[in-house]
Amino acid sequence: MRILLVEDNKRLNNSLRLTLEDDGYAVDSVFDGLDGEEMGLMNVFDVIILDVLLPGKNGIEVCRALRNKRITTPILIL
Repeated sequence: MRILLVEDNKRLNNSLRLTLEDDGYAVDSVFDGLDGEEMGLMNVFDVIILDVLLPGKNGIEVCRALRNKRITTPILIL
C-alpha cells in the first residue's frame, strides 16, 4: 500500500512516516500543501493523510483541488 503523508510538523511527519514504514507501508511525505497537491496529482496513492493547517495551501484547499481533478483516492484529514 502506498501512502502520501502531508504534514508540516517535521517531528510528527517523521514519526508517522517511520511508524507506517515499520508496518510495511510505502510512504512519500511532504511538508506543505503545494507539494502535497503536486504529489497527489502526479502519483497514484492508495490513501492520502492530509493535515488541515499547512503552509502554502491548507488541507481543505488541497483536498478540493484533488477532487476537482477527479482524484478519488481516499483522504484522511487530520
